[in-house]
Amino acid sequence: MSRPVSLPAPTDDIRPSTENAGPLRAVLLMAGSCLPVLGAVLLAPVLPKMQDHFASVPGAKSLVPVVLTIPALALALLAPFAGVIVDRLGRVRLLVVATALYALLGTAPLWLDSLGAILVSRALVGITEAAIMICCTTLIGDYYTGRVRDRYLALQTMCASVSATAFFVIGGAVGSAGWRAPFWIYAVGLLLAPFMAITLSKPRPAGAAVPDRPGGEKKPFPVRRLAGICTLTVFGAMVFYTVPVEMSYLLDDLGVTSTGIIGPATAIASAATVVGSIIFTKLAGNPAGRLPLIFALCAAGLLVIGLASSPVVVIAGAVLNCLGTGMLLPSLLTIAMARLDYADRGRGTGLWTAAFFAGEFVCPLVTIALESATGSMAKAVGLLGLASALTAGGLLLGRRQPETQLGEGV
Repeated sequence: MSRPVSLPAPTDDIRPSTENAGPLRAVLLMAGSCLPVLGAVLLAPVLPKMQDHFASVPGAKSLVPVVLTIPALALALLAPFAGVIVDRLGRVRLLVVATALYALLGTAPLWLDSLGAILVSRALVGITEAAIMICCTTLIGDYYTGRVRDRYLALQTMCASVSATAFFVIGGAVGSAGWRAPFWIYAVGLLLAPFMAITLSKPRPAGAAVPDRPGGEKKPFPVRRLAGICTLTVFGAMVFYTVPVEMSYLLDDLGVTSTGIIGPATAIASAATVVGSIIFTKLAGNPAGRLPLIFALCAAGLLVIGLASSPVVVIAGAVLNCLGTGMLLPSLLTIAMARLDYADRGRGTGLWTAAFFAGEFVCPLVTIALESATGSMAKAVGLLGLASALTAGGLLLGRRQPETQLGEGV
């Protein structure tokens, strides 16, 4: 990987409520942001083993991948409501409670024998993930502004990608002891929750208050300003999670069945996400203007995977795709956050988070449907790459519109 990325210095653009904040606050927000992502990638290397274990359960071929992504469904459905709670009840208290529950519910499959019961526990994990993700992202928006905030949002992606890279390897290695073993990693939430309670302070907006309209009329929530970016985020999340979710199946189809190999192979691709996030922090200008090129890069990687006939080419395509997704996620999130005021940030973050994890949830369902239609997972991924290319083309054509119209749409 490139040179280490240091935490942005909280100076010029920091909000008044964080003048005395140390680096531990940022570290905890980054660590908390990793928890929902880990839930999505930690189990990927052991999915084939888990599917073999539940082979006698009707519909196991579809249900086992859902074990990986059902937290995303719960998160997607509940994130808007969690956003409202965040705005009304506060960010820090909810974050601490949700992190502790995340650990308890996340380790439940260690003792559960029913696939149905495991699915229920995973859905409950998704509820806690909704609160964690929204609280962490909202607090970043509260504590920082301007370019510093953009860098922290990119750092959020980088930290999640770095941890995902590490936990792909760990998940593959620990998975050799059985498909249940990776669930122990969820216990990390019990270590984070006390530090969050001690370190994180209640934020406040710059200035004494955030006024509504003159005369006390409450300012309406900016639904139209978020509609376009949230819609695009649903598809962007599918592009983002295709490689982590399907990598083990793609390699398995080519004869690679060892989790000790699948884990590191997926980690190599995930490392490219880190590189992409680092590149994002170095780029200047409007992130919306770069979206066509980013989607085109993601499309190229997926198309390479779709045409691959060897594991090495699959990994190469995955690296290319993940390089694009490393820039895609912070771009989408930065565009959304720039359109939110303090009073709306929890709800707005909730809507964006719901869109992102809705895309994550439908990702394996869409690829399974495409696999059934085309006869192979590789071809299914290739079709998704084609859709990404068409999206890039549509965004490029949209840039010909006046800048104000493009900004509202994307």
